[in-house]
Amino acid sequence: MIAVGSIAGLAPRGQAANVETLLMPGKLAAAHAKYEADCSNCHDKTDRSRQTALCLDCHDKVMDDIKAKRGFHGRLAAIETGACAACHSEHHGRDGDVLNFNPATFNHQQTDFKLEGAHQSVACTACHKKGKLYREASSSCGNCHKDDDLHDGQLGAKCGDCHNNSTWAAAKYDHGKTKFALVGKHKDVACNACHLGGKYKNAPLSCISCHLPDDAHRGDRGENCAECHTPSGWTVSKFDHAKETGFALLGRHNVIACNDCHKTGRMEDEIPNTCIGCHAADDSHAGRFGEKCNDCHNNDGWANMDYDHLARNKFALEGAHAKLDCHACHTTAVAKAKPGKECIDCHRATDPHGEKLGIACDSCHGTNDWHSDIAFDHDLTEFPLLGMHVAVSCAQCHRTLEFKDAPQECNGCHADRDVHKGGLGEECANCHNTNGWEIWDFDHAKETGFALTGAHGKLKCADCHRRPAGEVKLAQDCASCHRDDDIHLGQYGRQCQRCHTTITFKGARIQ
Repeated sequence: MIAVGSIAGLAPRGQAANVETLLMPGKLAAAHAKYEADCSNCHDKTDRSRQTALCLDCHDKVMDDIKAKRGFHGRLAAIETGACAACHSEHHGRDGDVLNFNPATFNHQQTDFKLEGAHQSVACTACHKKGKLYREASSSCGNCHKDDDLHDGQLGAKCGDCHNNSTWAAAKYDHGKTKFALVGKHKDVACNACHLGGKYKNAPLSCISCHLPDDAHRGDRGENCAECHTPSGWTVSKFDHAKETGFALLGRHNVIACNDCHKTGRMEDEIPNTCIGCHAADDSHAGRFGEKCNDCHNNDGWANMDYDHLARNKFALEGAHAKLDCHACHTTAVAKAKPGKECIDCHRATDPHGEKLGIACDSCHGTNDWHSDIAFDHDLTEFPLLGMHVAVSCAQCHRTLEFKDAPQECNGCHADRDVHKGGLGEECANCHNTNGWEIWDFDHAKETGFALTGAHGKLKCADCHRRPAGEVKLAQDCASCHRDDDIHLGQYGRQCQRCHTTITFKGARIQ
């Protein structure tokens, strides 16, 4: 045991000795440093259970939350039976982390503001500003979304009265309680389409006040649009176009505005009743397919085509061809020239092989995708793919897209991975096979007449075969390799095996 006097001698010069301070397990964090000199600020030596109470004496806001059962601490069951130290620890030094707070694992549902809807994907820093306590973050919609308020504060800060936390667009405001119920197409209209500039008071109620720019009649029919039209749509009207004009408004024609066809706004003006008469500017084919649009298209939309390409052109649109626009192949008027039916007719410019593999692209490629829809049998070439070669990508051997220039010798591809550094020549297949470099079979005794016995059996190939490719064969007399190990300095010749064995040079057998 160290005497108190001895401990006092350890105190820094100019400071009074404090046994508790000297014996504490570590420095307090910077925030608590001012309490370090008096341990009783946080510890009661006579009653350890009072430590939590001492913490809450300083952290009174946390105490208020616990009493009111609000906030994170107020909802945390462990607070009632546990201690602050269960989550927060001290004596880890001035830079120690007292909070032990991990935003990634924090359960926000335990707070006064549950994260629901779009709030679940919002970054913590979007609401919890730097330098502010987490508890100081506002839970009012208006405080966070002031810049998003399209109403410019006219409807107050209680955004939740109309909107939910999934999206702003999902509003639940009952417009029927106003003087203008939203029915028909009005239900799909954005608020600011009528409430210009976010002004909600004294919004106009008459049709013409909003739809003056849409009046195809240019005021000729008066301002009471409801005499012919309904909120279901301009085309849903009391006017029978087929009966009155002989041109039935079918399909997409049934939803267009009158002035889309009646440009002058005078209904009595004569207008064309052929497709091209109105849609010349919409013809994406630029006249390449003539003027009979209804040969391919119908009233339901330009994209709804009824054209059998196989029957009419003897060329089925399959795979990627089915997704192409007509003009991708038909670059000129069909009356003057029709595109070829061979692959190369369209794909010559994009042929990566430069026609060196012929023009029958479909012999290898399918119509779905150039890169993945490939049906090429490598076994029909001079180099069948065996073993590990089956899993190798084409580009690893075929460095260019001519393909035919790929080497067929092992060393042509694997020279940089030759662990023998050329010492065993270029005929890798003499020992290895395509199932893997590690799977090799070479009978040294049979192939070379030199059996690897004794210590020779433990050597690596490169220990003896150190010369470059082309000089694989080595002399078989002992001295050719062991000249530097000959303690006799050549006095007994080069036939070391007369006295020594391949197991070890030691223990010579003298006859």
